[in-house]
Amino acid sequence: MNFTEFNLHKDLLAGIAQAGYETCTPVQEQVLKTALEGADLYVQSQTGTGKTAAYLIAIIQELLTREGMKDKSALIMVPTRELAVQVEQEAKTLCSGTSFKTGSFYGGVGYTRQAQLLKNHIDIIIGTPGRVIDLQESGTMDLSSVAFLVIDEADRMFDMGFYPDLRRLIKVLPSAHDRQTMLFSATLNTYVKNLAWEYTEDAKEITIEAEQITVEEIDQLLFHVASDCKMRLLLGIINQEKPESLIVFCNTKRSCEVIAKRLIMNGIEAEYIIGDLPQSKRLQVLDSFKRGSLKCLVATDVAARGIDVTDLAMVINYDLPNESENYVHRIGRTARAGKSGKAYTFCCEQDVYNLPAIERYIEMSIPSTMAGEEQYAEDKSAGVYIRLDSHSDEYYGNKSGHDRGRTGKGSGKERFRSEHSDRRRGGRSGQNAERRSDKETKEELDNLAALPLEERMKHYREKFAGTQQRDDKTERAAAPRKGNGAKKSGKSRQYEQRRQNTSPRNTERQQPVQKKRDEIPVQQNTQKAVPPAEKKGFFAKLKAFFTGK
Repeated sequence: MNFTEFNLHKDLLAGIAQAGYETCTPVQEQVLKTALEGADLYVQSQTGTGKTAAYLIAIIQELLTREGMKDKSALIMVPTRELAVQVEQEAKTLCSGTSFKTGSFYGGVGYTRQAQLLKNHIDIIIGTPGRVIDLQESGTMDLSSVAFLVIDEADRMFDMGFYPDLRRLIKVLPSAHDRQTMLFSATLNTYVKNLAWEYTEDAKEITIEAEQITVEEIDQLLFHVASDCKMRLLLGIINQEKPESLIVFCNTKRSCEVIAKRLIMNGIEAEYIIGDLPQSKRLQVLDSFKRGSLKCLVATDVAARGIDVTDLAMVINYDLPNESENYVHRIGRTARAGKSGKAYTFCCEQDVYNLPAIERYIEMSIPSTMAGEEQYAEDKSAGVYIRLDSHSDEYYGNKSGHDRGRTGKGSGKERFRSEHSDRRRGGRSGQNAERRSDKETKEELDNLAALPLEERMKHYREKFAGTQQRDDKTERAAAPRKGNGAKKSGKSRQYEQRRQNTSPRNTERQQPVQKKRDEIPVQQNTQKAVPPAEKKGFFAKLKAFFTGK
Protein backbone atom coordinates (compact mmCIF):
# COMPACT_ATOMS: atom_id res chain seq x y z
CA MET A 1 0.00 0.00 0.00
CA ASN A 2 1.36 3.44 -0.92
CA PHE A 3 1.33 6.48 1.36
CA THR A 4 -0.61 8.37 -1.29
CA GLU A 5 -3.57 6.02 -0.75
CA PHE A 6 -4.07 7.49 2.74
CA ASN A 7 -5.87 10.77 3.03
CA LEU A 8 -2.76 12.58 4.21
CA HIS A 9 -2.19 16.33 4.28
CA LYS A 10 -0.38 17.68 1.21
CA ASP A 11 2.35 19.24 3.36
CA LEU A 12 3.02 15.87 4.99
CA LEU A 13 3.07 14.13 1.60
CA ALA A 14 5.77 16.58 0.55
CA GLY A 15 7.88 15.53 3.54
CA ILE A 16 7.28 11.84 2.80
CA ALA A 17 8.44 12.39 -0.77
CA GLN A 18 11.48 14.26 0.57
CA ALA A 19 12.33 11.21 2.71
CA GLY A 20 12.03 8.97 -0.36
CA TYR A 21 9.17 6.87 1.00
CA GLU A 22 6.58 5.44 -1.39
CA THR A 23 5.31 2.06 -0.19
CA CYS A 24 4.25 1.38 3.39
CA THR A 25 5.82 -1.44 5.34
CA PRO A 26 3.34 -3.73 7.15
CA VAL A 27 3.84 -1.97 10.49
CA GLN A 28 3.47 1.47 8.90
CA GLU A 29 0.25 0.48 7.18
CA GLN A 30 -1.37 -0.91 10.34
CA VAL A 31 -0.17 1.92 12.58
CA LEU A 32 -1.54 4.58 10.24
CA LYS A 33 -4.89 2.85 9.89
CA THR A 34 -5.29 2.60 13.67
CA ALA A 35 -3.53 5.71 14.96
CA LEU A 36 -5.34 8.07 12.59
CA GLU A 37 -8.56 6.97 14.27
CA GLY A 38 -7.21 8.35 17.55
CA ALA A 39 -6.64 5.01 19.28
CA ASP A 40 -3.85 4.29 21.76
CA LEU A 41 -1.38 1.67 20.56
CA TYR A 42 1.30 -0.70 21.69
CA VAL A 43 3.16 -2.09 18.74
CA GLN A 44 5.54 -5.00 18.45
CA SER A 45 7.59 -5.21 15.29
CA GLN A 46 10.99 -6.46 14.27
CA THR A 47 13.86 -3.99 14.15
CA GLY A 48 14.39 -2.25 10.83
CA THR A 49 10.73 -2.34 9.77
CA GLY A 50 10.08 1.42 9.81
CA LYS A 51 8.48 1.99 13.21
CA THR A 52 9.97 5.48 13.55
CA ALA A 53 8.40 6.75 10.32
CA ALA A 54 5.12 5.09 11.27
CA TYR A 55 4.53 7.06 14.46
CA LEU A 56 6.03 10.30 13.11
CA ILE A 57 3.72 10.33 10.09
CA ALA A 58 0.71 9.59 12.30
CA ILE A 59 1.62 12.42 14.73
CA ILE A 60 2.28 14.99 12.00
CA GLN A 61 -0.99 14.14 10.24
CA GLU A 62 -2.95 14.55 13.48
CA LEU A 63 -1.25 17.83 14.35
CA LEU A 64 -2.10 19.15 10.88
CA THR A 65 -5.71 18.00 10.62
CA ARG A 66 -7.28 17.25 14.02
CA GLU A 67 -9.34 20.01 15.60
CA GLY A 68 -7.95 21.74 18.67
CA MET A 69 -4.31 20.87 17.90
CA LYS A 70 -3.08 24.46 17.75
CA ASP A 71 -0.16 24.94 20.18
CA LYS A 72 -0.27 21.22 21.05
CA SER A 73 2.89 19.11 21.01
CA ALA A 74 4.15 15.55 20.87
CA LEU A 75 6.64 13.94 23.28
CA ILE A 76 8.77 11.05 22.03
CA MET A 77 10.86 9.19 24.61
CA VAL A 78 13.88 7.15 23.52
CA PRO A 79 16.57 5.31 25.53
CA THR A 80 19.78 6.75 24.02
CA ARG A 81 21.20 10.02 22.79
CA GLU A 82 22.04 8.63 19.37
CA LEU A 83 18.48 7.46 18.82
CA ALA A 84 17.17 10.87 19.91
CA VAL A 85 19.30 12.59 17.29
CA GLN A 86 18.28 10.08 14.63
CA VAL A 87 14.55 10.49 15.36
CA GLU A 88 14.99 14.27 15.27
CA GLN A 89 16.59 14.08 11.84
CA GLU A 90 13.77 11.87 10.56
CA ALA A 91 11.16 14.23 12.02
CA LYS A 92 12.79 17.27 10.40
CA THR A 93 12.70 15.56 7.01
CA LEU A 94 9.04 14.59 7.33
CA CYS A 95 8.17 18.09 8.62
CA SER A 96 10.08 19.81 5.82
CA GLY A 97 6.82 20.79 4.10
CA THR A 98 5.28 22.17 7.31
CA SER A 99 6.08 24.93 9.79
CA PHE A 100 6.51 22.49 12.70
CA LYS A 101 9.59 22.76 14.88
CA THR A 102 11.39 19.75 16.34
CA GLY A 103 14.06 19.40 19.03
CA SER A 104 16.02 16.68 20.80
CA PHE A 105 16.90 16.83 24.50
CA TYR A 106 19.41 14.43 26.02
CA GLY A 107 22.21 14.21 28.56
CA GLY A 108 25.94 14.54 28.05
CA VAL A 109 25.69 18.13 26.78
CA GLY A 110 25.02 21.46 28.47
CA TYR A 111 21.61 22.90 29.20
CA THR A 112 22.11 26.31 27.58
CA ARG A 113 21.38 25.41 23.97
CA GLN A 114 18.47 23.17 24.90
CA ALA A 115 16.99 25.80 27.20
CA GLN A 116 17.31 28.41 24.45
CA LEU A 117 15.53 26.08 22.04
CA LEU A 118 12.61 25.71 24.45
CA LYS A 119 11.95 29.46 24.56
CA ASN A 120 9.97 28.96 21.36
CA HIS A 121 7.17 26.42 21.03
CA ILE A 122 8.47 22.99 20.01
CA ASP A 123 5.88 20.87 18.22
CA ILE A 124 7.75 17.54 18.40
CA ILE A 125 9.94 16.97 21.48
CA ILE A 126 12.36 14.01 21.38
CA GLY A 127 14.36 13.17 24.47
CA THR A 128 15.81 10.74 26.97
CA PRO A 129 13.89 10.39 30.26
CA GLY A 130 16.48 11.86 32.62
CA ARG A 131 17.08 15.10 30.74
CA VAL A 132 13.38 15.63 30.03
CA ILE A 133 12.57 15.21 33.73
CA ASP A 134 15.33 17.68 34.66
CA LEU A 135 14.07 20.29 32.22
CA GLN A 136 10.49 19.82 33.34
CA GLU A 137 11.28 20.02 37.05
CA SER A 138 13.39 23.13 36.56
CA GLY A 139 10.47 24.81 34.80
CA THR A 140 12.35 25.08 31.50
CA MET A 141 10.17 22.58 29.63
CA ASP A 142 6.38 22.82 29.73
CA LEU A 143 4.68 19.47 29.12
CA SER A 144 1.14 20.61 29.83
CA SER A 145 0.31 20.85 26.12
CA VAL A 146 1.47 17.32 25.18
CA ALA A 147 -1.25 15.66 23.11
CA PHE A 148 0.81 12.69 21.88
CA LEU A 149 3.16 10.44 23.85
CA VAL A 150 5.41 7.90 22.12
CA ILE A 151 7.71 5.54 24.02
CA ASP A 152 10.13 4.07 21.49
CA GLU A 153 12.29 1.00 22.17
CA ALA A 154 10.17 0.40 25.27
CA ASP A 155 11.77 -2.95 26.11
CA ARG A 156 15.21 -1.35 26.05
CA MET A 157 13.94 1.39 28.37
CA PHE A 158 13.17 -1.18 31.05
CA ASP A 159 16.46 -3.05 30.53
CA MET A 160 18.23 0.26 31.19
CA GLY A 161 16.25 0.93 34.36
CA PHE A 162 14.06 3.75 33.04
CA TYR A 163 10.76 2.30 34.30
CA PRO A 164 10.56 4.53 37.43
CA ASP A 165 11.52 7.59 35.37
CA LEU A 166 8.83 6.88 32.79
CA ARG A 167 6.15 6.51 35.45
CA ARG A 168 7.31 9.72 37.09
CA LEU A 169 7.26 11.56 33.78
CA ILE A 170 3.85 10.30 32.65
CA LYS A 171 2.27 11.57 35.87
CA VAL A 172 3.03 15.20 34.96
CA LEU A 173 1.55 14.85 31.46
CA PRO A 174 -2.10 15.44 30.61
CA SER A 175 -4.31 12.48 31.49
CA ALA A 176 -4.60 9.43 29.23
CA HIS A 177 -8.02 10.68 28.15
CA ASP A 178 -6.50 13.95 26.89
CA ARG A 179 -3.57 12.47 25.00
CA GLN A 180 -2.84 9.66 22.53
CA THR A 181 -0.23 7.17 23.74
CA MET A 182 1.79 4.79 21.57
CA LEU A 183 4.41 2.27 22.71
CA PHE A 184 6.80 0.71 20.19
CA SER A 185 9.16 -2.18 20.81
CA ALA A 186 10.81 -5.12 19.13
CA THR A 187 9.63 -7.29 22.04
CA LEU A 188 6.54 -6.64 24.16
CA ASN A 189 7.36 -8.04 27.59
CA THR A 190 5.28 -7.88 30.76
CA TYR A 191 6.73 -4.53 31.85
CA VAL A 192 5.81 -2.91 28.55
CA LYS A 193 2.27 -4.23 28.73
CA ASN A 194 1.90 -3.16 32.36
CA LEU A 195 2.86 0.37 31.40
CA ALA A 196 0.46 0.26 28.48
CA TRP A 197 -2.46 -0.99 30.58
CA GLU A 198 -1.83 1.59 33.31
CA TYR A 199 -1.39 4.69 31.17
CA THR A 200 -3.52 4.07 28.07
CA GLU A 201 -7.23 3.83 27.32
CA ASP A 202 -8.48 0.85 25.30
CA ALA A 203 -5.10 0.46 23.61
CA LYS A 204 -4.99 -1.54 20.39
CA GLU A 205 -2.23 -4.11 20.10
CA ILE A 206 -0.42 -4.49 16.80
CA THR A 207 1.97 -7.37 16.40
CA ILE A 208 3.90 -7.89 13.19
CA GLU A 209 5.13 -11.46 13.31
CA ALA A 210 8.32 -12.05 11.41
CA GLU A 211 8.67 -15.29 9.50
CA GLN A 212 12.15 -15.46 10.93
CA ILE A 213 13.59 -13.55 13.87
CA THR A 214 16.67 -12.77 11.81
CA VAL A 215 16.39 -11.34 8.31
CA GLU A 216 16.86 -13.85 5.50
CA GLU A 217 18.97 -11.42 3.48
CA ILE A 218 21.69 -11.50 6.16
CA ASP A 219 24.47 -13.95 5.31
CA GLN A 220 25.41 -15.25 8.77
CA LEU A 221 28.59 -17.16 9.54
CA LEU A 222 30.18 -18.08 12.86
CA PHE A 223 33.93 -18.64 13.24
CA HIS A 224 35.25 -20.83 16.05
CA VAL A 225 38.50 -19.08 16.90
CA ALA A 226 40.88 -18.84 19.85
CA SER A 227 40.62 -15.60 21.80
CA ASP A 228 44.24 -14.61 21.07
CA CYS A 229 43.67 -15.08 17.31
CA LYS A 230 40.59 -12.86 17.01
CA MET A 231 42.50 -9.77 15.94
CA ARG A 232 44.35 -11.62 13.16
CA LEU A 233 41.06 -13.05 11.87
CA LEU A 234 39.40 -9.63 11.96
CA LEU A 235 42.24 -8.14 9.93
CA GLY A 236 42.09 -11.05 7.50
CA ILE A 237 38.36 -10.62 6.84
CA ILE A 238 38.69 -6.86 6.36
CA ASN A 239 41.69 -7.17 4.02
CA GLN A 240 40.13 -9.94 1.94
CA GLU A 241 36.53 -8.72 1.64
CA LYS A 242 37.19 -4.96 1.85
CA PRO A 243 33.65 -4.04 2.99
CA GLU A 244 32.39 -0.58 2.06
CA SER A 245 31.09 -0.11 5.60
CA LEU A 246 31.59 -2.19 8.73
CA ILE A 247 30.52 -2.19 12.38
CA VAL A 248 32.57 -4.29 14.81
CA PHE A 249 30.65 -5.03 18.01
CA CYS A 250 32.36 -5.68 21.35
CA ASN A 251 30.99 -6.38 24.81
CA THR A 252 33.13 -3.91 26.76
CA LYS A 253 34.16 -0.30 26.34
CA ARG A 254 37.81 -1.15 26.84
CA SER A 255 37.74 -3.71 24.03
CA CYS A 256 36.21 -1.15 21.67
CA GLU A 257 38.99 1.34 22.27
CA VAL A 258 41.77 -1.23 22.09
CA ILE A 259 40.48 -2.86 18.89
CA ALA A 260 39.93 0.48 17.13
CA LYS A 261 43.49 1.57 17.95
CA ARG A 262 44.92 -1.77 16.82
CA LEU A 263 43.04 -1.45 13.52
CA ILE A 264 44.57 1.99 13.02
CA MET A 265 48.04 0.59 13.74
CA ASN A 266 47.39 -1.95 10.98
CA GLY A 267 46.53 0.74 8.45
CA ILE A 268 42.72 0.54 8.72
CA GLU A 269 40.89 3.79 9.41
CA ALA A 270 38.57 3.18 12.35
CA GLU A 271 36.81 5.00 15.18
CA TYR A 272 35.09 3.71 18.29
CA ILE A 273 31.91 4.78 20.03
CA ILE A 274 31.20 4.04 23.69
CA GLY A 275 28.97 5.53 26.35
CA ASP A 276 31.84 7.48 27.96
CA LEU A 277 32.71 9.49 24.87
CA PRO A 278 31.72 13.17 25.01
CA GLN A 279 28.42 13.66 23.22
CA SER A 280 29.95 15.93 20.58
CA LYS A 281 32.50 13.25 19.73
CA ARG A 282 29.85 10.53 19.54
CA LEU A 283 27.75 12.58 17.14
CA GLN A 284 30.80 13.45 15.05
CA VAL A 285 31.80 9.78 14.71
CA LEU A 286 28.28 8.64 13.84
CA ASP A 287 27.85 11.44 11.31
CA SER A 288 31.13 10.52 9.60
CA PHE A 289 30.10 6.87 9.49
CA LYS A 290 26.66 7.63 8.05
CA ARG A 291 28.15 9.92 5.40
CA GLY A 292 30.58 7.20 4.35
CA SER A 293 33.77 9.10 5.13
CA LEU A 294 34.44 6.60 7.92
CA LYS A 295 34.40 2.96 6.81
CA CYS A 296 34.88 1.08 10.09
CA LEU A 297 33.14 1.71 13.41
CA VAL A 298 33.86 -0.24 16.61
CA ALA A 299 30.99 -0.06 19.09
CA THR A 300 29.35 -1.50 22.15
CA ASP A 301 25.64 -2.30 22.17
CA VAL A 302 24.93 1.43 22.53
CA ALA A 303 24.94 1.43 18.70
CA ALA A 304 22.96 -1.80 18.31
CA ARG A 305 19.51 -0.29 18.88
CA GLY A 306 17.78 2.15 16.62
CA ILE A 307 20.87 3.39 14.74
CA ASP A 308 19.91 3.38 11.07
CA VAL A 309 22.93 3.26 8.75
CA THR A 310 22.14 3.20 5.04
CA ASP A 311 23.70 0.37 3.05
CA LEU A 312 25.73 -1.14 5.90
CA ALA A 313 27.66 -3.92 4.21
CA MET A 314 28.94 -5.97 7.13
CA VAL A 315 28.61 -6.56 10.86
CA ILE A 316 31.25 -8.46 12.84
CA ASN A 317 30.55 -9.65 16.38
CA TYR A 318 34.07 -9.59 17.79
CA ASP A 319 32.53 -10.82 21.05
CA LEU A 320 29.46 -13.03 21.26
CA PRO A 321 26.80 -10.90 23.00
CA ASN A 322 25.76 -11.79 26.53
CA GLU A 323 22.07 -11.28 25.78
CA SER A 324 20.43 -13.23 22.98
CA GLU A 325 18.30 -10.31 21.83
CA ASN A 326 21.40 -8.20 21.27
CA TYR A 327 22.59 -10.64 18.62
CA VAL A 328 19.47 -9.89 16.58
CA HIS A 329 19.79 -6.14 17.10
CA ARG A 330 23.46 -6.16 16.17
CA ILE A 331 23.17 -8.03 12.90
CA GLY A 332 19.93 -6.15 12.17
CA ARG A 333 22.02 -3.04 11.45
CA THR A 334 22.71 -4.58 8.03
CA ALA A 335 20.27 -5.87 5.38
CA ARG A 336 17.74 -3.15 6.17
CA ALA A 337 14.79 -2.30 3.94
CA GLY A 338 15.14 -5.49 1.90
CA LYS A 339 18.85 -5.10 1.18
CA SER A 340 21.47 -7.79 1.73
CA GLY A 341 24.38 -7.86 4.14
CA LYS A 342 26.88 -10.07 5.95
CA ALA A 343 27.15 -10.85 9.65
CA TYR A 344 30.23 -12.66 10.95
CA THR A 345 30.53 -13.78 14.57
CA PHE A 346 33.68 -14.79 16.45
CA CYS A 347 33.11 -17.52 19.04
CA CYS A 348 36.06 -18.24 21.32
CA GLU A 349 36.51 -20.44 24.35
CA GLN A 350 35.43 -17.64 26.68
CA ASP A 351 32.00 -16.88 25.23
CA VAL A 352 30.98 -20.15 23.60
CA TYR A 353 28.58 -20.73 26.49
CA ASN A 354 26.38 -17.91 25.17
CA LEU A 355 25.89 -19.64 21.82
CA PRO A 356 23.13 -22.18 22.71
CA ALA A 357 20.86 -19.48 24.14
CA ILE A 358 21.30 -17.32 21.05
CA GLU A 359 20.49 -20.17 18.68
CA ARG A 360 17.40 -21.06 20.71
CA TYR A 361 16.26 -17.46 20.55
CA ILE A 362 16.67 -17.09 16.77
CA GLU A 363 15.28 -20.62 16.27
CA MET A 364 18.11 -21.71 14.00
CA SER A 365 21.69 -22.90 14.11
CA ILE A 366 24.15 -20.30 12.90
CA PRO A 367 26.30 -21.76 10.10
CA SER A 368 29.76 -22.23 11.57
CA THR A 369 33.26 -23.01 10.42
CA MET A 370 36.87 -23.11 11.56
CA ALA A 371 38.97 -20.31 10.11
CA GLY A 372 41.72 -21.53 7.81
CA GLU A 373 45.24 -20.21 8.02
CA GLU A 374 44.73 -18.30 4.77
CA GLN A 375 41.99 -16.25 6.46
CA TYR A 376 44.33 -14.84 9.09
CA ALA A 377 46.45 -11.74 8.56
CA GLU A 378 49.52 -10.40 10.30
CA ASP A 379 48.78 -8.19 13.29
CA LYS A 380 51.31 -5.37 13.34
CA SER A 381 50.03 -4.27 16.74
CA ALA A 382 50.75 -7.63 18.39
CA GLY A 383 52.60 -7.17 21.67
CA VAL A 384 52.13 -3.38 21.64
CA TYR A 385 50.70 -1.84 24.80
CA ILE A 386 47.58 0.22 24.03
CA ARG A 387 47.21 3.30 26.19
CA LEU A 388 43.59 4.16 26.91
CA ASP A 389 42.20 7.66 26.45
CA SER A 390 41.30 9.78 29.46
CA HIS A 391 37.55 9.31 28.95
CA SER A 392 37.78 5.52 29.12
CA ASP A 393 36.20 3.78 32.10
CA GLU A 394 39.39 1.77 32.70
CA TYR A 395 41.39 5.02 32.91
CA TYR A 396 39.51 6.57 35.79
CA GLY A 397 36.99 3.86 36.65
CA ASN A 398 33.53 2.94 35.47
CA LYS A 399 31.54 6.00 36.46
CA SER A 400 29.21 6.27 33.51
CA GLY A 401 25.85 4.59 33.03
CA HIS A 402 22.76 4.97 30.84
CA ASP A 403 21.43 8.19 29.54
CA ARG A 404 19.49 8.96 32.62
CA GLY A 405 20.96 12.42 32.65
CA ARG A 406 20.57 13.84 36.15
CA THR A 407 22.05 13.79 39.63
CA GLY A 408 20.21 13.04 42.81
CA LYS A 409 16.54 13.48 43.51
CA GLY A 410 15.19 16.22 41.31
CA SER A 411 18.38 18.25 41.59
CA GLY A 412 17.90 19.65 38.10
CA LYS A 413 21.60 19.14 37.36
CA GLU A 414 23.05 16.88 34.72
CA ARG A 415 24.31 13.51 35.88
CA PHE A 416 27.50 14.03 33.95
CA ARG A 417 29.30 10.97 35.10
CA SER A 418 32.45 11.54 33.11
CA GLU A 419 35.82 10.59 34.45
CA HIS A 420 36.98 14.22 34.23
CA SER A 421 34.47 15.37 36.84
CA ASP A 422 35.41 12.43 39.05
CA ARG A 423 39.04 13.48 38.79
CA ARG A 424 38.18 17.05 39.80
CA ARG A 425 36.32 15.83 42.85
CA GLY A 426 38.91 13.34 43.96
CA GLY A 427 42.15 14.94 42.79
CA ARG A 428 45.19 12.71 42.54
CA SER A 429 45.30 11.57 46.14
CA GLY A 430 44.18 8.00 46.54
CA GLN A 431 43.72 7.65 42.79
CA ASN A 432 45.29 4.21 42.55
CA ALA A 433 43.01 2.84 45.27
CA GLU A 434 40.00 4.35 43.49
CA ARG A 435 41.00 2.68 40.24
CA ARG A 436 41.22 -0.72 41.92
CA SER A 437 37.82 -0.21 43.53
CA ASP A 438 36.29 0.98 40.25
CA LYS A 439 37.73 -2.01 38.41
CA GLU A 440 36.02 -4.35 40.85
CA THR A 441 32.78 -2.42 40.35
CA LYS A 442 33.09 -2.73 36.57
CA GLU A 443 33.61 -6.48 36.77
CA GLU A 444 30.54 -6.77 38.98
CA LEU A 445 28.45 -4.69 36.60
CA ASP A 446 29.63 -6.68 33.58
CA ASN A 447 28.50 -9.87 35.29
CA LEU A 448 25.15 -8.36 36.25
CA ALA A 449 24.56 -7.15 32.70
CA ALA A 450 24.03 -10.75 31.61
CA LEU A 451 21.30 -11.39 34.18
CA PRO A 452 17.57 -10.87 33.68
CA LEU A 453 15.97 -7.97 35.49
CA GLU A 454 14.44 -10.15 38.20
CA GLU A 455 17.79 -11.77 39.05
CA ARG A 456 19.53 -8.39 39.07
CA MET A 457 16.98 -7.01 41.50
CA LYS A 458 17.37 -10.11 43.67
CA HIS A 459 21.14 -9.55 43.69
CA TYR A 460 20.74 -5.94 44.79
CA ARG A 461 18.25 -6.87 47.50
CA GLU A 462 20.63 -9.48 48.89
CA LYS A 463 23.58 -7.13 48.59
CA PHE A 464 21.99 -4.25 50.43
CA ALA A 465 20.26 -6.53 52.91
CA GLY A 466 23.69 -7.84 53.84
CA THR A 467 24.94 -4.28 54.24
CA GLN A 468 22.01 -3.45 56.50
CA GLN A 469 22.68 -6.53 58.62
CA ARG A 470 26.30 -5.49 59.06
CA ASP A 471 25.19 -1.98 60.05
CA ASP A 472 22.72 -3.40 62.56
CA LYS A 473 25.43 -5.66 64.03
CA THR A 474 27.80 -2.71 64.38
CA GLU A 475 25.08 -0.68 66.04
CA ARG A 476 24.33 -3.43 68.55
CA ALA A 477 28.02 -3.77 69.35
CA ALA A 478 28.25 -0.04 70.05
CA ALA A 479 25.20 -0.10 72.34
CA PRO A 480 25.78 -0.23 76.15
CA ARG A 481 25.48 -3.62 77.80
CA LYS A 482 22.53 -4.42 79.99
CA GLY A 483 22.97 -3.53 83.67
CA ASN A 484 25.70 -0.94 83.17
CA GLY A 485 23.42 2.06 82.90
CA ALA A 486 24.82 3.65 86.09
CA LYS A 487 28.48 3.39 84.93
CA LYS A 488 28.43 4.71 81.43
CA SER A 489 31.41 6.21 79.68
CA GLY A 490 31.26 9.47 77.75
CA LYS A 491 31.00 7.54 74.45
CA SER A 492 28.08 5.50 75.74
CA ARG A 493 26.25 8.61 76.90
CA GLN A 494 26.82 10.28 73.57
CA TYR A 495 25.53 7.18 71.80
CA GLU A 496 22.35 7.26 73.90
CA GLN A 497 21.94 10.96 73.31
CA ARG A 498 22.06 10.40 69.56
CA ARG A 499 19.49 7.62 69.92
CA GLN A 500 17.20 10.09 71.70
CA ASN A 501 17.81 12.82 69.06
CA THR A 502 19.38 15.15 71.65
CA SER A 503 22.42 17.32 71.03
CA PRO A 504 25.67 16.30 72.80
CA ARG A 505 26.36 18.11 76.05
CA ASN A 506 29.66 18.98 77.73
CA THR A 507 30.69 15.89 79.67
CA GLU A 508 33.64 14.78 81.79
CA ARG A 509 35.16 13.27 78.64
CA GLN A 510 35.66 16.74 77.17
CA GLN A 511 37.32 18.15 80.32
CA PRO A 512 40.86 16.75 79.74
CA VAL A 513 40.86 18.31 76.29
CA GLN A 514 40.09 21.74 77.75
CA LYS A 515 42.74 21.22 80.41
CA LYS A 516 45.39 20.30 77.92
CA ARG A 517 44.56 23.20 75.67
CA ASP A 518 44.47 25.91 78.32
CA GLU A 519 46.91 24.31 80.76
CA ILE A 520 44.60 25.30 83.62
CA PRO A 521 44.23 22.76 86.42
CA VAL A 522 40.66 21.74 86.85
CA GLN A 523 39.33 20.04 89.94
CA GLN A 524 37.22 16.96 89.58
CA ASN A 525 33.44 17.25 89.85
CA THR A 526 33.42 21.04 89.43
CA GLN A 527 30.93 20.99 86.60
CA LYS A 528 27.33 21.78 87.19
CA ALA A 529 25.54 18.64 88.16
CA VAL A 530 23.34 17.12 85.53
CA PRO A 531 19.86 16.27 86.75
CA PRO A 532 19.46 12.52 87.24
CA ALA A 533 16.61 12.32 84.73
CA GLU A 534 18.90 13.70 82.03
CA LYS A 535 21.98 11.73 83.08
CA LYS A 536 20.26 8.38 82.99
CA GLY A 537 20.16 6.45 79.76
CA PHE A 538 17.33 4.40 78.35
CA PHE A 539 18.14 1.18 80.20
CA ALA A 540 18.71 3.07 83.47
CA LYS A 541 15.31 4.72 83.13
CA LEU A 542 13.72 1.39 82.38
CA LYS A 543 15.32 -0.15 85.47
CA ALA A 544 14.18 2.79 87.61
CA PHE A 545 10.62 2.40 86.33
CA PHE A 546 10.35 -1.20 87.55
CA THR A 547 12.34 -0.77 90.80
CA GLY A 548 10.75 2.55 91.77
CA LYS A 549 14.15 4.15 92.31
